[in-house]
Amino acid sequence: MTFVDSHQLSELLCLQLWMVSAIMPTKRNFGTKVSSLSGTVVITCLLLAVAAKEDRGVKLCVTQRQGIKDFSSQNLTQVPSPIPEETQYLDISHNFIYRLNGSSFSGLLQLCFLKATHCGLQELSPSVFDHTPLLKVLNISHNKLPFIPDLSLKHLRVLDLSNNVYSSYRVPESFQDLTHLDLLSLGSPAAVSVGYNDFDPLMNISLHHLILGAGNLWRKYDSGSLAKIRYLQKFSLHTAFCENFRQFENLLVDLNQTQTKSLRFITFVPDDCQVSGNPFKNLRTMTSIRSLTLENTWINSSFMEMFVKNVWLSPLYNLSFVNITYNEDTPDGFQFPAINHSVSLSSITFRGINHYQYRYPTINMSFEVISKLTYLKFSGTGMNILPCKVMSVLPSLETLDLSDNLLSESGFWWPMCSHTSTFPKLQHLSLSKNRFSSLSFISQKMKEMNTVASLDLSFNSIILDGACSWPIQLTQLSLGNNNLGNEVFRYLSSHFERLDLSKTGITVITQEDLSHFPKLTYLRLSSNSIQVIPADLNIPALTSLHVDQNAITSLSKEVFAGLPRLKALKAGNNPFFCSCESYWFVTAFNKSLVLDWPLDYLCSSPPALAGLSLSEYKPTKLSCEAWLQAAVALPAVITVSACLALLFYKCDGIWYTKMLWVWIRMKRRGKQRSNMLTNVSFFYHAFLSYSHQDSDWVDNQLVPSLEGAGFSLCVHERDFVPGEWIIDNIINCVECSYKTLFVLSKHFVQSEWCNYELFFAQHRALSVQRDSLVFILLEPIPADSLPKRFLKLRSLLRQQTYLEWPKDERKQRVFWVNLKSMLHVADKSVVLKEVALSLSDTIPLITDPV
Repeated sequence: MTFVDSHQLSELLCLQLWMVSAIMPTKRNFGTKVSSLSGTVVITCLLLAVAAKEDRGVKLCVTQRQGIKDFSSQNLTQVPSPIPEETQYLDISHNFIYRLNGSSFSGLLQLCFLKATHCGLQELSPSVFDHTPLLKVLNISHNKLPFIPDLSLKHLRVLDLSNNVYSSYRVPESFQDLTHLDLLSLGSPAAVSVGYNDFDPLMNISLHHLILGAGNLWRKYDSGSLAKIRYLQKFSLHTAFCENFRQFENLLVDLNQTQTKSLRFITFVPDDCQVSGNPFKNLRTMTSIRSLTLENTWINSSFMEMFVKNVWLSPLYNLSFVNITYNEDTPDGFQFPAINHSVSLSSITFRGINHYQYRYPTINMSFEVISKLTYLKFSGTGMNILPCKVMSVLPSLETLDLSDNLLSESGFWWPMCSHTSTFPKLQHLSLSKNRFSSLSFISQKMKEMNTVASLDLSFNSIILDGACSWPIQLTQLSLGNNNLGNEVFRYLSSHFERLDLSKTGITVITQEDLSHFPKLTYLRLSSNSIQVIPADLNIPALTSLHVDQNAITSLSKEVFAGLPRLKALKAGNNPFFCSCESYWFVTAFNKSLVLDWPLDYLCSSPPALAGLSLSEYKPTKLSCEAWLQAAVALPAVITVSACLALLFYKCDGIWYTKMLWVWIRMKRRGKQRSNMLTNVSFFYHAFLSYSHQDSDWVDNQLVPSLEGAGFSLCVHERDFVPGEWIIDNIINCVECSYKTLFVLSKHFVQSEWCNYELFFAQHRALSVQRDSLVFILLEPIPADSLPKRFLKLRSLLRQQTYLEWPKDERKQRVFWVNLKSMLHVADKSVVLKEVALSLSDTIPLITDPV
């Protein structure tokens, strides 16, 4: 049956293959003789049972990988210490720990699952579990406990004490407090009898499943022992009966009183036992019984006749034979006449057969009594051809499981078999673990089975060998564990509603691939190499998505926007990035939809977080939301900027900036000016032009500061040549100076001689040296206060950089630095060479003073 859990299938019951082969026209062309060792089968079955039990315990207890601690097979002589307090699952099996004392599990308040098997354990301290109040699963099987220990664990749900050495099944009185106990397994090679009061403490607890026995032969069973367990739903017995089957008959009577619905008998009959009487006759009166399993048991033809007759007359719905060894002890083989009785049986499962005779079994019976059978499973039988005539007498069959056989296309669809008439109601067909290969051939042949809606082709050797044409009614397909690749989607039908493509070699999925399946509700892509789920994924009908065990690093919000009906997600065991890429999934996605959360979700990067459970990764919203970062940062930037601007203004930053700009410009243009004046030398660094009313500041501040720094200044009161015309003195001083410094003030603009000096200096700047004018603003001069003859000055002040004389002493130091940098180019040791030429040009421009 496609998409059916394997644990559920194992509970169903089936028909033996040699029954089928007996009514075939040429029985020697059908059937398989299997000769495997019974001991190997027992071990295999027990290992599978243990694995299923542990898997259930892990799901029940463990919520994070960090909570799992495995110390098995490390030659320990005591429980290691310290063990992290967050430990939920602890395995100390296969060591040499003979005693567990009160301090063994100190501090493990979260411990839920404890496994201590194969340790040679002989003693448990009365206080050993005082520090583990949350313990739910305890497995201390396969040890040397001399008696069943007292336990006071109110939350305990699974307890396995099987295969120890206690001699009695008497459970302690403390077991009456195990009110949540769901599964109890007891068994010891030394315990060969069951007393009447052995299970009294279990009378009022809701025990669902009881497992008894260690494979040994019971000598005594007191009638009424099991009848006291009122709520028992499932009973498994691993005990042999031989010669005296009266004990077994009494046991069935007691189980009928407990209203048990499911029975499982393991190694019920030893190999060398001759069954006498009718030990299963009480099945007919067990009104609550619904399921019966015989496992790893030797059955001969005479026993089979007796057993089948009781089953036919019982209310059983499900019958199962698992790893049965068959032998014919009657000359005519199995003979079963028709009976005039309606049979309740609707499901038969057969999984594994062994027989040692050199011919096929002889079976003579009518299958019409099970014509209402709806479920039939032949698994692990070696079948290589479909028993068409047998199937044709089962018109009500809805589910057929032929997994784990040797079937191929030619064996299943052989020419003499009409599948339309053979399977008139078949809906679910499993051909898993066979030898099928051609997908195109299978798709064509499925049209002959026009009622089949579910097909399982997993674990075959399927290849994409051509175009496929699937029937409309086929809506479920499993192709898991076939190497198909990314092209598989092109060979599937748009009518499919459920697809299993796990472990098929898919590396990329696209919206274009999945857009061909508008009705898809279930998609399983587990165990592939998919790295990215496309953000534009749009499958409106999808309710279940499995993408676990791939190479996916993050699950974005955009992916699930196209899956509005999603109710189940499985995406664990992927190499997730613990970064903002996973923020939305960790914080906002509804985890109740995630089937494997949080156990299978671990960080793979960055390296600092590798191994951390994704559930423990807690990024802040601010660190991952860009819009929120902008919303927080913008007011902060504005506030900081405003504070800096205010501080800048209060500390006269504008003035300092202007001074800095002057200094930068002078440095930048220094090289250009030096190149222009390579062949020119001056007597003075600067000629001072100022009003005599500002002479106090010039004499006391300007001249001492500059000449004290090594600059040579031309001051008219000191350096004009006596007897020469004043205009000539002005022209000569301007020409002999590298710069002309103008000390501007209200008195300056009122001076006639200052106007001349400005005129000559400006003309020289245009003809010989640009940027030779330096303006010092001694005090603010309103633009409307300038006379008309100083209109040029107004223009120069807009174009030229000028220095303001500050009143603040701190600023004055900056002022002197900038001023000195402007004059630090001239070399007064060389006589002027080319001034004469410029002087001859400037003399005609002199006008008479007004």
